[in-house]
Amino acid sequence: MTKYGSFPGARPRRLRTTPAMRRMVAEHRLHPADLILPAFVREGISEPVPISAMPGVVQHTRDTLRKAAVEAVEAGVAGIMLFGVPEDAKKDAAGTAGTDPDGILQVAIRDVRAEVGDDLVIMSDLCLDEYTDHGHCGVLDAGGRVDNDATLERYAEMAQVQADAGVHVVGPSGMMDGQIGVVRDALDQTGHEDVSILAYTAKYSSAFYGPFREAVGSSLQGDRKTYQQDPANLRESLRELALDLEEGADMVMVKPALPYLDVLAKIADAVEVPVAAYQISGEYAMVEAAAEKGWIDRDRAILETLTGIKRAGANMILTYWATEAAQGL
Repeated sequence: MTKYGSFPGARPRRLRTTPAMRRMVAEHRLHPADLILPAFVREGISEPVPISAMPGVVQHTRDTLRKAAVEAVEAGVAGIMLFGVPEDAKKDAAGTAGTDPDGILQVAIRDVRAEVGDDLVIMSDLCLDEYTDHGHCGVLDAGGRVDNDATLERYAEMAQVQADAGVHVVGPSGMMDGQIGVVRDALDQTGHEDVSILAYTAKYSSAFYGPFREAVGSSLQGDRKTYQQDPANLRESLRELALDLEEGADMVMVKPALPYLDVLAKIADAVEVPVAAYQISGEYAMVEAAAEKGWIDRDRAILETLTGIKRAGANMILTYWATEAAQGL
């Protein structure tokens, strides 16, 4: 053995020497078409309303939503997920504003479709929580619990009015048993066979939703632990996945993203349909707050989190940084 024999022959660092080298051997690459922009549109406002817990994110007017959609198209973003925020006076126990053809979400869908046509995949939140005075994702029974089957009937109505408004994809997010099958039937029976369903397959009862509640003006009383998933469970997600696929889901999603990368990876390995992950409000707020304090590099943190989600198996990422990240990419 020579005096050089103790040095390593294999040196992985050789492939990290320059930016060009690292770029050439990168295993995963973010692209603007991977990104979907969640956006809130609020009824009865003349100027955008900043969301205090989500710096840089607003409740849009109809006009500023149109502009945000155009900006997303220009940046190469794939889609936009719309959430409606009705006037408080229009909330009731059944969430009727959610199925009103002239409700804020349906109006917003028509606005965006008129503005960008098919250049952006227009998605809609199919859930009652924004429209109920109790803030739950469904109608309540006499005991104050969410009535699964009565809620499914409301979801069928929502699917029809959203599809009539011109949406490309509906996103049933309430975690009711059987929701995908009921929504698929409702769409097919009303001539909307081409409208896709993005199933919120694994939606956990998470502590990271807090800022979102402000964003949609939530009236939630209590919690959603009886219908959203327990953060302790993984196999349960695979059962939900099997049911959603059997019922006709075109795409599936994991929400939140970063605390559930293991779930995302398991689901991505198990399916042949596209897989989405939702980088939710609390994930966004943590990065923005830490960056504001000077504790982390904001731009690097954004790209690192998005890359981690893609590396775990997401084909699509819903993120409030969608347009900004796409412009940077």
